[in-house]
Amino acid sequence: MNGAIKVGAYVVGLAVVFGGALGVGRVVGPVGDAVAEAARDTGHSAEPGAGHAAGAGAGHDEGHDEAARAPAVPGGLQVSQGGYTLLPEADEVKVGERTDFRFSVIGPDGHPVTGFTTQHDKKLHLIVVRRDLTGFRHLHPTQKGGVWSVPLELPAAGEYRAFADFAPEGAEAMTLGMDLSVAGDYRPEPPAVPAETAKVGDYTVTLAGDLVPGRTSMLTLSIAKDGKPVTDLEPYLAAYGHLVALRDGDLAYLHVHPDGAPDDGRTAPGPDITFYAEVPSAGTYGLYLDFKHAGTVRTAVFTAATGPDPEAGGATAPAGDGHGSHEHGR
Repeated sequence: MNGAIKVGAYVVGLAVVFGGALGVGRVVGPVGDAVAEAARDTGHSAEPGAGHAAGAGAGHDEGHDEAARAPAVPGGLQVSQGGYTLLPEADEVKVGERTDFRFSVIGPDGHPVTGFTTQHDKKLHLIVVRRDLTGFRHLHPTQKGGVWSVPLELPAAGEYRAFADFAPEGAEAMTLGMDLSVAGDYRPEPPAVPAETAKVGDYTVTLAGDLVPGRTSMLTLSIAKDGKPVTDLEPYLAAYGHLVALRDGDLAYLHVHPDGAPDDGRTAPGPDITFYAEVPSAGTYGLYLDFKHAGTVRTAVFTAATGPDPEAGGATAPAGDGHGSHEHGR
């Protein structure tokens, strides 16, 4: 699609979460090694919450300001953040076999965290996807003491990334990530072909809007069934739609939610759901929209390729069709 695509002015926006799922945040600029290098240059740790080096002198305030301006690490790239660590009981899953996947969140005191703040009807959201952006799963584990568990079945071999999206009581929301290996004959999917629609059974989802690095981008997803607009979407996790974006290459994690609520008297139950998102860099992103209709949660999958800011003389590549869409009886 191109930047000329317009969206309905009546649709409400939503809050963006990047690096702290289900909350509000922004990330702009370099990630990964660039963040670590910037931290080394200022004499500070790249990990959030790290203190100053002992014996800081007259340049203390200047160094602090430089560190404060350094971009944060995007969500999902770290297994540990702010003293919290994601710890799975096993990091291997057998292909095609239903597994009781179990893990804990270890707190700053070295013990499993048991208190979590409910966000969007759940205390923890678990996202699992293969590194070629296929096999997306949005799961909700159950908690027993300090251990979370969820039935997990991955039908194809390959390397996966699991994202735990949560907020410990008394702490900020965050997204931690860990790798999962599924042994077998790994056959990566070819890159997705750009398109503006995704099919989910009898449903067609159309994506309008462009992702522009470093700027707020408006994306509108319109849902139709058998060619007719869907105007009776059902609430799912206190919203009419949930969108996850993952950057191809490192799977940096972006989670967005509608600004309105199903019972606020102003948010229409379809056919359009609009999201405002800000991506930190040019590249390719997998987009995964969860929506509920007729008692079933369905996921529409797209791929969006970004480019330079058009106002700076560049062009933005179109968003497109993903590797496939699926339904969940959730």
